[in-house]
Amino acid sequence: MRLLDLYLKGGVIMHLITISLVLMIYVVIEKFLTLRRAKANVKEFIISIRGLVKSGSIPEIIDYCNTHNTPISRIFKQGILKLGFGDEKVREAIEMAGRSEVFGLEKRLNILATIAGVAPLLGFLGTVTGMINAFMTIQALGGIVSPSDLAGGIWEALLTTAYGLIVGIPAYGLYNYFVTKINRLVHEIEIATAEFIDILSSEEFKNQVKSDK
Repeated sequence: MRLLDLYLKGGVIMHLITISLVLMIYVVIEKFLTLRRAKANVKEFIISIRGLVKSGSIPEIIDYCNTHNTPISRIFKQGILKLGFGDEKVREAIEMAGRSEVFGLEKRLNILATIAGVAPLLGFLGTVTGMINAFMTIQALGGIVSPSDLAGGIWEALLTTAYGLIVGIPAYGLYNYFVTKINRLVHEIEIATAEFIDILSSEEFKNQVKSDK
């Protein structure tokens, strides 16, 4: 029996699970691209920033951040732009930029988590409704049903559960994978931003900026 025939035997619920599958593929591709763009060697970036900070050239630091265009560079840029408004403003700008970047990294992850839970439940619902129809048919025939007919109705009803699990299990695994990757990246960003704030707050940097002016 062809896969299409199996799919059609599952009924309307199969279409709902397919919609979940399409959404899962979209979110997974979007997350992979987001993390790929966000990926940066934070330690190397900090070393480069330290070198630029020693020169005290704010335009050079901003240009360097613009060139990289990663979450960490965008956060640093917001802090640099607030120089001259006080350490508290710099810290607030960095924290706000950090929250915005974390939100962007975590965006749509809830969809993946929902699919991981809903797809198997949809499959189970399809199985339940299929079993109900099978037993209604048995009752309508007065219970005179061959074992092969009963087995056929049962395996058709179980198709939706199998399909729901096929979609739900990868969605659950990918959700945990992305959560782990994002948490690791956020941890690196938090450490780097704390170090960057210390650099900007240092008297050495402030004196260098004043001397350039």
